[in-house]
Amino acid sequence: MDTVQLSLPDGSYKIYIGTGTLEKLGEYLPFEKKNRVFVITNDLIGPLYGNRLVESLQRYGYKTLYHQVPDGEEYKSFATAEKLFTCAIKGGLDRGSGVIALGGGVIGDLAGFVAATYMRGIPLIQVPTTLLAQVDSSVGGKVAVNHPLGKNMIGSFYQPRLVFIDLLVLKTLDPREVRSGLAEVIKYGVIQDRGFFTYLEEHLEGINALNLDLLSAVVKKSCSIKGRIVEKDEKEKGLRALLNFGHTIGHALEVITDYRVYRHGEAVSLGMVAAAEIAAGRGLLTREEAQRLVKLLDNAGLPTVIPFDADQIIPLLSRDKKAQSGRPRFVLPLGLGKAALFDDVGEGEIREAIEKCRKKGES
Repeated sequence: MDTVQLSLPDGSYKIYIGTGTLEKLGEYLPFEKKNRVFVITNDLIGPLYGNRLVESLQRYGYKTLYHQVPDGEEYKSFATAEKLFTCAIKGGLDRGSGVIALGGGVIGDLAGFVAATYMRGIPLIQVPTTLLAQVDSSVGGKVAVNHPLGKNMIGSFYQPRLVFIDLLVLKTLDPREVRSGLAEVIKYGVIQDRGFFTYLEEHLEGINALNLDLLSAVVKKSCSIKGRIVEKDEKEKGLRALLNFGHTIGHALEVITDYRVYRHGEAVSLGMVAAAEIAAGRGLLTREEAQRLVKLLDNAGLPTVIPFDADQIIPLLSRDKKAQSGRPRFVLPLGLGKAALFDDVGEGEIREAIEKCRKKGES
């Protein structure tokens, strides 16, 4: 398997990237076999991989506790976390136990939140099953639950002991989820690596077709980019904020729609288009570069036209967790391959960008 190493002050870990390796997870777990592991998944992934994973862990000698939660962003909540805490307590989990998050970003965040807070923290293993989770949310240690007034408002930085990626699970993934993951992949090219952005333009057809060699390269590169950023700024005091490109308006769109209309990557796609429009308006990004981004997102099957007006979006921006003193902060591209954080984006600029992103659908 390919590996990406993250070296952090409070503990380093590896990201393992392989094909058809899910049932070998037991070889890599850092737990004593006498201790229990708590596999948390959802009712979409569970029937596909849950039993197989539990049976393989048991063959390696691990005692397992297993729980499925409903699929959907709306279930990344305190109410669901409480049910998982109850299951953990009744199941006898102690400080020597561990949590295995088997699923996409929602499961990774939710199970990670449980691991970070149960008995003040027990080990977490991320086993991401969506492209988005494999390239983004499983790496870097952000865990959280949502609040009705905002996404990821209650959470922590809590690094996993390891991330275990089996690319073969993407073959059973809803194509819409693949597209959603590509938004985060494209994000890395915009904020950090122009050559990677060009690579995506040239190989998008094969990536969309789930060519495993291309996926392996894309996932490894994405994890490497995020890993290097997290190593330099684990707690998001500066550089790591660049990973939020597209998320300021993207999160607002998720809140407006009660997390029921957009996949996370779809909302981020719209946020990236709007942020690129603001950057182009400031002369930070050429119109040609902005058009290349929109074209790549379009070709990836992602939305690029915002269907809401500025009056619906702007009031929500002050609730974003990146906001300071009620003022939204935006990651804006400085050309393709570089970005910076801005806290001086005015309401007029935001309004103009949103309206332009709406009118694209009317032309």
